[in-house]
Amino acid sequence: MPESPPRVGLFVTCLVDLFRPSVGFAAVKLLEDVGCTVEVPEAQTCCGQPAHNSGDRADARAIALNVIAAFRGFDYVVVPSGSCGGMIVKHYPELFDTGSAGHEEALHLARRTHELTSFLTRVMKVDKVEARFPARATYHDSCSGLRELGIREEPRKLLASVEGVSLREMTDADVCCGFGGTFCVKYPGISDKMLEKKLRHIEATGADTLIAGDMGCLMNMAGKLKRVGSAIKVRHVAEVLAGDYATPPIAEAE
Repeated sequence: MPESPPRVGLFVTCLVDLFRPSVGFAAVKLLEDVGCTVEVPEAQTCCGQPAHNSGDRADARAIALNVIAAFRGFDYVVVPSGSCGGMIVKHYPELFDTGSAGHEEALHLARRTHELTSFLTRVMKVDKVEARFPARATYHDSCSGLRELGIREEPRKLLASVEGVSLREMTDADVCCGFGGTFCVKYPGISDKMLEKKLRHIEATGADTLIAGDMGCLMNMAGKLKRVGSAIKVRHVAEVLAGDYATPPIAEAE
């Protein structure tokens, strides 16, 4: 008897849900294309990262318990965001006392949770996708995905297989764009200077499309590009890997 397909719970993320549902649909397509059964639990909420980053451990813990319950029973949990993925994998276990029931459940969820491109390449052993997306592109490594989850080569490997994508590496692709969640609100002047430097590196590549794996970074950079009148389009990596060029780029869709 063949093994049953992996049962995957998709953690959509707040920003995808509220601002860019096309990323969620693209993630579902990519997962189903490699044989996964995908479900989107209605009880899921924010991952709790804003509360955690602001020092509100009580609310972060309560949110974590809700997420743990919502994704109980899935073989894997997949997140189209290194930021939210990092919160679940790295920080959920820290919210509970070692040896407590909450800690054990958080560890169990963390072991089953993967960022989207990492899941496709590391778990499902995918080395290419069947998609077409005409773009001279450059890729920005989000801080959480790179530093907390070690994701760098995974998106690039998959993007290299997309027909029409020509990837051009930018200088300091691994340097923060200035978003940083509440950082850009608390320190807007510093954030904007970081963003200006990032945009200079993006433009220097000659790319017409900017790609990343975190909606926070993407919205931050897309907003600045729009304000300065740049023609560079901004896309989530899931959209490009799924060949979704019908949905307007981020910022243009606002």
